[in-house]
Amino acid sequence: MRWEDFRTSENVEDRRGEGGGGFGFPGGGAGGLGIGTIVILCIIGWVTGINPSILIGGAEMMNRPRAPQEQRSDAQRRTGAPTDQTGRFAANILGNTEDVWKEVLPNQTGRPYTPTTMVLYQGGTRSGCGQARAAMGPFYCPLDKKVYLDTTFFKEMETKFRVKGDFAYAYVIAHEVGHHVQDVLGILPKVQKRQQQLDERSANQLSVRVELMADCLAGVWAKNSDERFNALQKGDIEEAMAAANAIGDDRLQKQSQGYVVPDSFTHGSSAQRMRWFQTGFRSGQTQSCDTFRAAQL
Repeated sequence: MRWEDFRTSENVEDRRGEGGGGFGFPGGGAGGLGIGTIVILCIIGWVTGINPSILIGGAEMMNRPRAPQEQRSDAQRRTGAPTDQTGRFAANILGNTEDVWKEVLPNQTGRPYTPTTMVLYQGGTRSGCGQARAAMGPFYCPLDKKVYLDTTFFKEMETKFRVKGDFAYAYVIAHEVGHHVQDVLGILPKVQKRQQQLDERSANQLSVRVELMADCLAGVWAKNSDERFNALQKGDIEEAMAAANAIGDDRLQKQSQGYVVPDSFTHGSSAQRMRWFQTGFRSGQTQSCDTFRAAQL
């Protein structure tokens, strides 16, 4: 992916240590959704009305020592474009999502696009949805309208899930920005209200639709980014498919516990995640991502 040609977003809050660079950007490396075996995002806690700290892992995770960067005041945190390669990659992808959605969303839905802010951190930090931890993977918090990304996640995906390629990284960021698009469109508050009226199984099914829609919106971004900025290179879509395949609920459950429980899915199967990304990429249209009316997921 030609990410170095993208505009660098200034909507970045860097909460990493003073060194900033972390592990460094792997040569041509990439990843997918760094959710490990937990498969939980802060958004799931918000839309289900459950305290995110409980979903993230309860007392064991909340009792960990706070990472050094968590103790820094807001005034000490760096804002604006990072200078290290990993930070620049994230900021450039975010900038491209801004450039794409500010044109696509008004044209296709009549709604103006208000950019999200990306928080880069390592280990742990605070979010509007509670404590953010590396084990959570990237997530979007609708309460403060921010995307949270522990940058060491990219390396973890390469080593744990064998997913590589810079477009796979970009897909992850675009998925979280997709949740912000859902928020801008007013979808997330409606889902929350509905889920509070449902049993756990039905609420999980709505969560799956939320996540698959975000995958589809990532595909819409990719299509429009390529058309407007000639962004994609050979093999990029395959990288995204590898990432989506690696983090389906069925595959993660099989790896972690040896069997699959479909009623507990919150993000969708590998096949579903790949299919909905492809749906968005083929059409380039936000309207094609209405997973709530889809007869088949």
